[in-house]
Amino acid sequence: MEARYDNLSILSRWMKDILLAVIFLTRLPVKLKEGTESPKLAEVIWAFPVVGVVVGAFASLVMLIGFQLGLDPLVCGLIAVAAQALITGALHEDGLADVADGFGGGNKVVDKLRIMRDSCVGTYGVLALVFSVTFRAGLIANMTTQTIAVLALISAGAVSRALVALAMNQLEIVRTDGLATGAGKPTNEATLVTLALGAAIAFLLLGASGWIVLVVTFGAAVMVGLFAKRQIGGQTGDVLGTVQQVTEATVLLSMVSVM
Repeated sequence: MEARYDNLSILSRWMKDILLAVIFLTRLPVKLKEGTESPKLAEVIWAFPVVGVVVGAFASLVMLIGFQLGLDPLVCGLIAVAAQALITGALHEDGLADVADGFGGGNKVVDKLRIMRDSCVGTYGVLALVFSVTFRAGLIANMTTQTIAVLALISAGAVSRALVALAMNQLEIVRTDGLATGAGKPTNEATLVTLALGAAIAFLLLGASGWIVLVVTFGAAVMVGLFAKRQIGGQTGDVLGTVQQVTEATVLLSMVSVM
C-alpha cells in the first residue's frame, strides 16, 4: 500500500511539472490548484519535450485538416506554423525577432540588450520572422507524405525544446532580471534527462533516421549558443526562443533530407 502511494505521489509531481511547463510555454487554459507552490522553470525543464509533443501534435492536426480540405501543401505548411504560433502565443518567434534586431542593430553589448528589450520590431526582426515562417512552411510542404510531416512536426517540437534546456545549462545569464533570470539554471542532471527524453521521442518517431536529425540539430544549437556568447556573452529569454526556432527548422530540414 505504501509503495502505491509513493507511485501516486511521483505521478502527481510529474503531472504538476508538465502543467507548469504547459502554462509557461503555451496559451492553453491550464491552471494549478490554488495554494500550489510554483518552482522555478529550470526545475521542471524535463517536461519541455512533452510540451513540444503537444504543440507538434496540435499543429499536425490542423495541417491534416487542411490537407483533407484539398488545400495546397504550402498552405497546409503555413497553417501548421500558424497553429504553433497560436498555441504558444508566438513566444519563440518573439525571441527570434528580438535577437535579430538586437544582434543586427546594436554595436555594443549594452546596445544589443537594450534593443532586444524594446517591444518594437525592426527590419531585422521582421525579416527573421518572414524567413522563419516561410522556411518552415516550405519544408513541411516538401515532406514526401503527410505521415512524415506529422512525425517531423512532433519530433521538431520535442527536440527543439529539449535543446533549450542545453542552452539554459551551458550559457551564462547576461541580465540581472528578465525571463531567463526568473527561470533559473537547470542542473546538469536535469539537462541530461531533458536531452535524453527529447532524443527518445525522436528515435521512437523517426527510427534510425533520428541519429542524423539529432546530430545535425545539436550542431545547430551549439552554433546559435556560440554566436550568442560572442554577441552578448551568454543567453536571455530571447536567445532561448531563438534556439528553439533554429533547431525546429533544422529538424524539419533534416527530415526533408533523409526521409
